[in-house]
Amino acid sequence: MKRIIALLVGSVCFVSFGWPAGAAAFKGQLGLQLYSLRADFAKDVPASLKATREFGFRYVELAGTYNLAPEKFKALLAAENLVPIAGHFPFERYAAEPEKVAAEAKALGLKYAGCAWIPHQGAFDEKTCRHAIAVFNQAGAALAKHGLKFFYHQHGYEFGAHGQGTLMDLMMAETDPKLVAFEMDIFWVQFPGQDPAKWLEKYGKRWELVHLKDMKKGLKTGDLSGHTDVANDVALGTGQMDMPGILRAAQKAGVKWYFIEDESPSVHEQLPVSLKYLKEVKL
Repeated sequence: MKRIIALLVGSVCFVSFGWPAGAAAFKGQLGLQLYSLRADFAKDVPASLKATREFGFRYVELAGTYNLAPEKFKALLAAENLVPIAGHFPFERYAAEPEKVAAEAKALGLKYAGCAWIPHQGAFDEKTCRHAIAVFNQAGAALAKHGLKFFYHQHGYEFGAHGQGTLMDLMMAETDPKLVAFEMDIFWVQFPGQDPAKWLEKYGKRWELVHLKDMKKGLKTGDLSGHTDVANDVALGTGQMDMPGILRAAQKAGVKWYFIEDESPSVHEQLPVSLKYLKEVKL
């Protein structure tokens, strides 16, 4: 019964994704980060893509192809009328073979290709950050030749102090804005003790993509580890984050794409709640 209800709610949300005038104040281009359904994809890729569509999504962000060739995965997406916008690839590949990443992203039909984790031991430091900056600028140049945009998805550890600001500020200052965009994961801004709305205001159009998720009420912030229990992801509008304020700031900043990412074990129940919230939220 829960599954039936989820599909019905998702279907209603799908017809609302055009955000008709007067229906909702939030009118951003919305998709799903497929990592949200990673347990399902590991078992059955076609069925998981079908479920993604049934929830109401048309646009998606990829987190791998589950051992399928890019062309095969793209064909499966097309069979469900799903449009891939962005995808995540490992840092090590950007460092060693950016041209191959660009070719794979192109084969998948992506507009953006990004990185969501910078390998590091212990605390993330300036040396590691500067190495990542060099890799990102190199990757951005390689992808640009194929008509793609590189982006970095921050993960919380970048907010350690550096000079008068943070290592995140250093990354913003030293990456080429023509080649490198950023994807704000709002959870991983607030978890280390920062304010997502203020960071959206501070760097405006550098944030071309956003991951939407909410944080369990009562969870303490101020942690720079980049790790927390996935059960701390809750449906949008039910947690401790100021979703209206963040959405207002994101729209003002000119964010181009929003992806719901729900890593929790309750994703099937929470996705319809999140979609309903975005349809009804007043900004």
